Amino acid sequence: MRNIKLTLQYDGTAYHGWQTQLNAPTVQETLEGAIEQITKAKPKLFGSSRTDAGVHAKGFVCNFKSETNIPIEKLPIALNTCLPDDIVCVSAEDVDLGFNSRFSAHKKCYTYYISNSKFPNPFMRNYSWHFPYKLDIEKMKIATSAFIGEHDFIGFAASGFTVKTTVREIYSLDVEKQEDNMIKITVVGNGFLYNMVRIIAGTLAFVGTGKIDPLDMPEIIKSKDRKRAGITAPAQGLYLTEVYY
Repeated sequence: MRNIKLTLQYDGTAYHGWQTQLNAPTVQETLEGAIEQITKAKPKLFGSSRTDAGVHAKGFVCNFKSETNIPIEKLPIALNTCLPDDIVCVSAEDVDLGFNSRFSAHKKCYTYYISNSKFPNPFMRNYSWHFPYKLDIEKMKIATSAFIGEHDFIGFAASGFTVKTTVREIYSLDVEKQEDNMIKITVVGNGFLYNMVRIIAGTLAFVGTGKIDPLDMPEIIKSKDRKRAGITAPAQGLYLTEVYY
């Protein structure tokens, strides 16, 4: 028995997230079909994250156990011949049988893109949040420091989550203005609550417009009150960038 770790990149536009659902196309279901096609056995896939509908991935990790004798270096090529163009396997490796792509991870990196231009960019409509209002980047940067460290982030979680604790640790949170009025938010933490990164992005946007004072951010986090944070930014601007093991 082998335990095979895959790293994927995918455009989540056409999918209702990673996890298999009834009557809706998902990345997991699509990948399982490709694996079954080349190994002749239906796999049980474990994913590193449950990305939502429309969310993208540059470094999504999953694993499955298999009796296949396909050489590991040939597995990505074989899978990509069976996958649609918006899902690509970029690497595969044999790992210890105890490895689990979700529970073995010790930190994750997410990236969020805001298109801060007057008019929407038709080429980025599925890959960023068009936010036409003026943003003060320096104020957004000031607000990021409050998130660093270990906090109870229940005020930055959407309802419907089922976790034992809402305490998470953020290692870094950066805001960067790029070309073409694109703003890149990068956050690294030991784990994230449901919609947490999108709520952080929406909150930083509120800071940038002056709706939230950046100096109030420590108290907003401490309050654990979802109503005091910003809106939930739309899914299409979010990318799972890397999972660390």
